[in-house]
Amino acid sequence: MRRLGLWLIAVLALGPAGCMVGPDYVKPPVVIPQSFKEADGWKVARPGDALPRGRWWEIFGDAELNALAEQVGEANQDLQVAEARFREARAIIGFFRAALFPTISAGVGIGAVRPSGNQPFASSQPPASGDFLMSLGLSYEVDLWGRVRRSVNAARDEAQASAADLESARLILQSDLALAYFDLRSADAQQELLDATVEAYSSALELTTNRFEGGAAPRSDVVQAQTQLETTRVQATEVAVGRAQLEHAIAILIGQPPSALTIPRAPLRVRPPDVPLSLPSELLERRPDIAAAERRVALANEQIGIARAAFFPTVMLNAAVGFEGSSIANWLTWPSLFWAVGTSLTQTVFDGGRRRATSEATLAHYDSVVAQYRQTTLQAFGQVEDNLSTLRILQLAAQQQERAVATARTSVELFTNRYRGGLDTYLQVVTAQAAALANERNEVDILRRRMGATVLLVKALGGGWTVDDLPSLTGNGAGSPAR
Repeated sequence: MRRLGLWLIAVLALGPAGCMVGPDYVKPPVVIPQSFKEADGWKVARPGDALPRGRWWEIFGDAELNALAEQVGEANQDLQVAEARFREARAIIGFFRAALFPTISAGVGIGAVRPSGNQPFASSQPPASGDFLMSLGLSYEVDLWGRVRRSVNAARDEAQASAADLESARLILQSDLALAYFDLRSADAQQELLDATVEAYSSALELTTNRFEGGAAPRSDVVQAQTQLETTRVQATEVAVGRAQLEHAIAILIGQPPSALTIPRAPLRVRPPDVPLSLPSELLERRPDIAAAERRVALANEQIGIARAAFFPTVMLNAAVGFEGSSIANWLTWPSLFWAVGTSLTQTVFDGGRRRATSEATLAHYDSVVAQYRQTTLQAFGQVEDNLSTLRILQLAAQQQERAVATARTSVELFTNRYRGGLDTYLQVVTAQAAALANERNEVDILRRRMGATVLLVKALGGGWTVDDLPSLTGNGAGSPAR
């Protein structure tokens, strides 16, 4: 028995000491620009002024947005799906890691057999017999070529990719919430503007009515003023419809039924905050979708090694020990002890090209995920550039629109005074009013687009997340996703 134990220990030690066939993983190189094309005039982030870790929305300084963003968590069903997939991938690590250890089974059996006296070729009645069996069995695949260890590594890579997918889903939901929130506040600003315009047009209608009744203006002036007023009322109503839908969308994002959420009106007043701009090379460490793509490249590399290990023999260790007796009396005695141990080596001689096809498929799959990783990186650079250029252009547009609003308001004032003095027709007043309202609404819309582009820029920069937030995921499946 001592020799048996020593022999088992020696064979079990061969597994971790074996070689690992297949290529070692090297992170694929990607083309990284030295700087962003649209980075002129932007502040490059320093270690002390990066985005808030995990609560990037706080840079907007809006208490209502902060409260809503905190609720984008486990109540959101899309996030529940991503979190469940991470837990599934983490559990699979333990499944593959179990193959690093022997499988031990135990059994107890009691049986009796009385053979038939009418068996063919039997010259006499065979005697009855009993069997009492207690045994332990061991089966173990010696991991000489690294197939099992690579399977564990592949499962760990997939779990880390799933953790990054979870953070991508969280970032998408948070940015969707921020976009919907600023759209809602823009609708509040539009509503406030249109309500004030309705009051102004009501006063203009009163002016034209008084002039008509005094014989100083034709009835057409009254009709024009009435039409202008009613048209603006319709626009105000349509804004209310859009605002209600945005409020419902926000409720769904935070996992509440739309009927349970009411957001008080508050027109959009804030201006886009300054976003610290990281270097292009840092983007690879700050985007969870890039991290997920890179982890899947590592997984594909492990699958190449697993496929190559199939070309080498499989070494199995089997052992059994127990007691077998003919009755309870002699069942657990020393003479009833039995044991058996042995190894087997199995090599596939011919499989019709199956292993070669599998190996070629894994190589092709590796090439595809490398291309996906590089494409994801390129798209990330493009998203940053898109939103940098959008913010730069919209900032200029906001300045131009501010001047246009000022001149449009002056135009309304001038034409209204000239109309009161009988120097101009009311059509010129209506035209000036329509131009002023269009410019004021466009000013609000430009601010909305600037806030949206800022949210998308933060999202493109990773939202304050880094690869350091990936769980370490030990081989037994421990670890948890970053929050």
